[in-house]
Amino acid sequence: MTVLQETVQVKRTVEEAFAYVSDFTTTREWDSTVLSARKLTPGAIDVGTEFAVVCALPVGSVKLLYTVQKLQPNKLIELSGTSKFFDICDTITFTRSSGGTRIDYRAEFSFKPLAAPIAALSASRLQKMGRESVAGLGLALADNFPVNATPTLRKIADRLVLPGVSLFSRLGYTLARKRFKPMSASVRNRHMVVTGASSGLGFAAALELAGRGADLTLVMRDRRRAEHTVAALQRETGNPAIRFELADLSLMSDVDALVARMKRQGKPIDVLINNAGALFNPRAETAEGLEQSFALLLLSPWRLTQGLKPLLSKAQAPRLINVVSGGMYSQKLDVDALQMPDSSAYSGSVAYARQKRALMVLTQEWARQWADEGIVVNAMHPGWADTPGVRSALPQFRRLTRSVLRSAEEGADTIVWLAVATEAGSVSGELFLDREVHTPYLLSATQELPGEREKLLTFLQDFRVATLSGKAARARSA
Repeated sequence: MTVLQETVQVKRTVEEAFAYVSDFTTTREWDSTVLSARKLTPGAIDVGTEFAVVCALPVGSVKLLYTVQKLQPNKLIELSGTSKFFDICDTITFTRSSGGTRIDYRAEFSFKPLAAPIAALSASRLQKMGRESVAGLGLALADNFPVNATPTLRKIADRLVLPGVSLFSRLGYTLARKRFKPMSASVRNRHMVVTGASSGLGFAAALELAGRGADLTLVMRDRRRAEHTVAALQRETGNPAIRFELADLSLMSDVDALVARMKRQGKPIDVLINNAGALFNPRAETAEGLEQSFALLLLSPWRLTQGLKPLLSKAQAPRLINVVSGGMYSQKLDVDALQMPDSSAYSGSVAYARQKRALMVLTQEWARQWADEGIVVNAMHPGWADTPGVRSALPQFRRLTRSVLRSAEEGADTIVWLAVATEAGSVSGELFLDREVHTPYLLSATQELPGEREKLLTFLQDFRVATLSGKAARARSA
């Protein structure tokens, strides 16, 4: 038997340290030997919860199945692991101290007969890896990381345009992931509002945030899907603090009603994630007479954010996250063209890109206007992710790029990082891709004129929506 035993002292509460470590999927953030880790068992972490972990060890790449054997909240977690080479028992104890929390980590390796000759040769390397892993845990819980600067090669790729765009694929995420820092900040009980959470990026982000203990309000338009989504998230994470609000965000009357309801509730909003979106072909108008892309992708997040700003201001360190799109790189802000006319020249993808370009400009303007109020405002784009929206709206694009598309979880990663990571609260008014500040313009020709920004703000501020007709209103309430 080979035994590893290490201790680390961290300046975190025992509750925060335990919550982070007991979710064994976080090992991929602090243990350099872990290649991947995922939770297999639905529900809150408890005795019997299983994790699949792939490690790079002296004996080679090893797949381990871990099972929680003992769990004493804020005190101890014991896991047994099994692989084809060895069995392992990890015991991690947590003790309050004057400086925060002391963590004692003990791992016992029992090598199987065929691997016994390797064990003697591997003992010293295992000891070294154990020390490095616990040191990595200490660094993760110290949570003192800068925002990653955009690598020089990435900047060069962006200047050449096509190489930069190619990194919107899974390859870009895979390369960037090597530079990711741990996210050990606690978001337990922080109130986060996510729009468009029933599938795709919104669902993936909500699932990760729920697993981290966030208090979620999910905005969806269909009651049955909303009920199913909340039930699925609660079942998977064991987090009961998930609820939904119904609103068709392409209708400003619904947006206004949602704002009114949430204001009456008066609950501060720590994080607002404007994610709801869709690409429409052919052109169509809402019951309020607005072109759908403009209504859902621009006017709605403008109206919702402005309306909920008092609840953001009530939070201690509020954040606003706007989900944009790589398509915006092809478009220049043109306020007069935001509502594309009904003609043969209409393109759903162009309309979508124009609204996302305008939303990026709004991100920068809100960050500037609200800097003194402590509201952090940033945008992200997910790269090319394989979501239901892409499958339905861009089938040809998906057929051509399917082999290189990111998963919804990979696309949503930066949303989660912007909502959780401590360092993400230190910058405002930026566009992020794969947790790194990214240029909002790949082409100089898409840089708007200074006056166009002010024109956009005036246009949205003064925009008036005709009230629904009595007939339409009755149809919607039926």
